Amino acid sequence: MKLYIRQKVFSWKDKFKVFDSSGEEKYSIEGEFISLGKKLHIYDLQGREVAFIAQKLFSLLPRYFVYINGTEVAEIVKEFSLFRPKYSIEGLGWEINGDFFAHNYDITKNGRRIVSIDKQWMTWGDCYELDIENGNDEIVALSVVLAIDCVMASQAAAASV
Repeated sequence: MKLYIRQKVFSWKDKFKVFDSSGEEKYSIEGEFISLGKKLHIYDLQGREVAFIAQKLFSLLPRYFVYINGTEVAEIVKEFSLFRPKYSIEGLGWEINGDFFAHNYDITKNGRRIVSIDKQWMTWGDCYELDIENGNDEIVALSVVLAIDCVMASQAAAASV
């Protein structure tokens, strides 16, 4: 199953829409305008929150928590590395491999692919294609990818200052 995350270009806060392969909207994602640390809420079409992503403050390296139905299911940590970004996903047994600079990477568990992420080029605003193997992993995979995107966006912003 494929999902497409499209960032809203002109917005005061983080806003994304998620579409399925037929172009139908499936989820909306909104960041909090004023908060300590980055926070994202994922809503279904009925406006119910299906996931919440929160940055841990006062951490040496970027760290984000993923909550589903109020329960922490994963912690995404950017690990120390000199040349290539490296991330770990704690709580799910998932591993991340690929080219983060080009936004093309896979998340696997025991060698089985969970989701493949590819950045779509030549689009208005950022757009990512997620190819999710099992529909049961949809919300968690979407949340983990968004947390990784938060880390990369905040580091790109810090580097441009």
